[in-house]
Amino acid sequence: MRPIVERPHAVTSSADLSRIVEQLYLSRGITTSEEASTDLRGLLPVGSLENTAEAVELLLAHRRQRIVVVGDFDADGATSAALMLRCLKAFGFADVSYLVPNRFDFGYGLSPEIVAVAAERQPSLLITVDNGISSIDGVRAARKAGIDVLVTDHHLPPAELPEANVIVNPNLPGSRFGSGNLAGVGVAFYVLAALGRALSKQGQPGAERVPARYLDLVALGTVADVVALDRNNRILVEQGLRRIRAGSLVPGLRALLQMSGRALEDTVSSDLGFVAGPRINAAGRLDDISVGIECLLTDDMALAGRLAGTLDAINRERQDIEADMREQAFDYVARMNSQGLPACVCVFDENWHQGVVGLIASRVRERCHRPVVAFARDGDGQLKGSARSVPGVHVRDLLEAVNAAEPGLMGKFGGHAMAAGLSLGAGQLERFRSLISRTLLERYPDADFSGAIVSDGVLPGDALTLPFARELRHSGPWGAGFPEPMWHGNFEVVEQRTVGERHLKLKVRPLNPHNRNPHNKDSGGKSPHKVIDAIAFGQAGPVWRGPVQLAYRLDVNEFRGTSSPQLVVEQIAVANAGPA
Repeated sequence: MRPIVERPHAVTSSADLSRIVEQLYLSRGITTSEEASTDLRGLLPVGSLENTAEAVELLLAHRRQRIVVVGDFDADGATSAALMLRCLKAFGFADVSYLVPNRFDFGYGLSPEIVAVAAERQPSLLITVDNGISSIDGVRAARKAGIDVLVTDHHLPPAELPEANVIVNPNLPGSRFGSGNLAGVGVAFYVLAALGRALSKQGQPGAERVPARYLDLVALGTVADVVALDRNNRILVEQGLRRIRAGSLVPGLRALLQMSGRALEDTVSSDLGFVAGPRINAAGRLDDISVGIECLLTDDMALAGRLAGTLDAINRERQDIEADMREQAFDYVARMNSQGLPACVCVFDENWHQGVVGLIASRVRERCHRPVVAFARDGDGQLKGSARSVPGVHVRDLLEAVNAAEPGLMGKFGGHAMAAGLSLGAGQLERFRSLISRTLLERYPDADFSGAIVSDGVLPGDALTLPFARELRHSGPWGAGFPEPMWHGNFEVVEQRTVGERHLKLKVRPLNPHNRNPHNKDSGGKSPHKVIDAIAFGQAGPVWRGPVQLAYRLDVNEFRGTSSPQLVVEQIAVANAGPA
């Protein structure tokens, strides 16, 4: 059982309902109304991101020439490409197209091979979105061919930077920009916003307002890429969500969100992260991300619906592949666990799909509560790895330390604090497995592998209502670095059954000793001791009797047109004991 630890300023079971959201903000470092505001006026100034002025100058120099946008094969890359194309065309750029390397044929980024493909279109400028900061050879090949290069990226830069004409990246050495957490689509937005302002000053009416029309795409890419939602990113996401709720969104995103069955006016960040994002990502994992980009580019609602249906079918295939790989990985970890898990868990199978290993790394990390690297073999016999980390262990820096300890062991590598990618030569896995665990323990001797559940406290029973569940949903946006509220408390199990083979459906009654007047106006006049629905995904098995302790999120369940409060259970255990 994972330990439960409370955040500072945690809520108590006797808390005043009107102040709970304020305490949630306080526990996440927000102490003033200004910090809590997600008004667009609070966005960091467009010109404060280094090199945007130079990027605008370069773009204007190529306004009448051919431009190719080179993207990445995930949702951040897809939204970045769609945003760049939509805005440049709206600005009147003469000839703009996109190109995304198929991960199975070309691998990641602006490689010399993808430059050769782009060169067939005879562009004067290549723009990378969500990639390029590590593309030393590719940028060199483009410049040698007489093609200018604008790199827009957010990944951490290597020691050597590519020789692009201009690089825009909030993580460049010496950057003073106030948010290194921008997603790739956020960087693209800043460049385009600066371009819109320049065009407006040159006499193009309304140009400065064009990028804001597509904040729905910025929100989608930011949430899907699981970057930290600092204040700047929360503003971008919330402003995009407001446009979505008002019906001002691209047809492709509308079609994707409709698959959830939730009304657009109720859309929150989790709908982007768990409905739209995975379907776009699935195309890049299994096939070609271009279908996702086309879905976000079209203004034809009928075509958007068909493309969204294709993405949904690809995503179902991805789920089937992932399920098989996940069970194999879990079996492997179970055998490893009998001998003690290493500091960094590395898993590999000859038959695994290289497009899905990132998801396997995430699933194994959730089970092991430590950094994980999952590998698959590519078409050339090399190993392609995807790493996922835990708070307190910067996985990209960890890979840098491994590379410093043994240069040449890895091929390419790069990424963020919590996620990274790498390649290994055939036969190098065991050496890498040993070295990364040893390096991790040396660099992060106090790393926490307990998997502790961080709770916001104990909700009073009269908070378990539909109005309060809705208030929590819309008090975010919640996401990485600004986590959705997690609660814990004791409950009586009234009813339980297994659904979908693996999930536990419950009806529970709160056992808070400090429940207040059941006629309190905050409870809607209903008893705080009422029974409430709960769902524990992937936790079917034990029969629970007596008081149980739940760690849970309070959410809204939509079923056949009816809304009700529901506990989404992260962990269930008999209070002060184990399962019966």
